[in-house]
Formats: sequence, C-alpha cells, structure tokens
Amino acid sequence: MTEVKKEFEITGKHVLFGMIGAFSVIIGVNVFMAFSAVRTFPGLEVKNSYVASQNFNADKAAQVALGWSIETDTHEELFRVSIRDENGDPVEVKMISGTIGRATSVVEDQTPEFVFDGQVYEAHTGKLGEGNWNFRMIATALDGTEFKQRIVLNVKH
Repeated sequence: MTEVKKEFEITGKHVLFGMIGAFSVIIGVNVFMAFSAVRTFPGLEVKNSYVASQNFNADKAAQVALGWSIETDTHEELFRVSIRDENGDPVEVKMISGTIGRATSVVEDQTPEFVFDGQVYEAHTGKLGEGNWNFRMIATALDGTEFKQRIVLNVKH
C-alpha cells in the first residue's frame, strides 16, 4: 500500500493568528520604546517656557554684545572650555558652571568644578564615553551679564 501525504492547508484561523501575533509584537515594541523614552528623558529645558520667553530677546542681545566665542575639548579625564573675546584674547569670568550629559538621558549628568589657568577653564570629569554629549554652560561676565550656551561635544577615543 502506498501512503498518501496530506498537504498543509492555510485556513482563515492560521491567517488570523498570524496577524494577531504580528501586530502584538509591533504594539508591544512601541509601548516599550515609548515607556523607555519617557522614563529616561524629562524633556524639560526650562520649568516655565512663558516666563523664560519674556526676557529672551534682551538676554540674547546682551550675550551677543559680549562678543565671546566658546571652544571645548576633552583629553583623558579633563574637560576644557576656552572663552575668547572679539580679539581672540582669553576671557576671565566671575563664575562658570554647567552640566555635561547625554542628550537623551540624565543618568550620566555631572556638574564639574572649573579652574582658570589664565588661558582656559579646566575641570576633571572622568573619562567621558564615546558619542555625543551636551555641555549646558552658564558663565557670568565680570560686569554681571549672564552668558548661556549649549555646546555639543563629539567624544572619540
């Protein structure tokens, strides 16, 4: 006797379960990604954007009038900030601070303490991991003018 093999037949149930499975995976991944994004990044630059906007133009004009240019670099465990005036001379400020961190997470944020050596401001940050970092700098000029700038760092080893 010869054995007859029955071919597998795709039915409506198989298609239904396949579609439900595929969409379940897609929806599950989207929910996970949305939850992770909200959990790791607060999304706030300022607490109250309306209040921050009230003095924006005047603050920007005062900052531009300083004529400063900012350059940053990292070497080993040092983070350097160079502030130069319109003539290219180093600028000494009353106060400099800021936060170094990743653009998408606050987990690695740090607020270094800077020391001025007459040319640049240096801070020990430890070795920064490769990739993009942001330095959200606030410096106060000797005349009291506040200078704020976000500087993107691309760290390579």
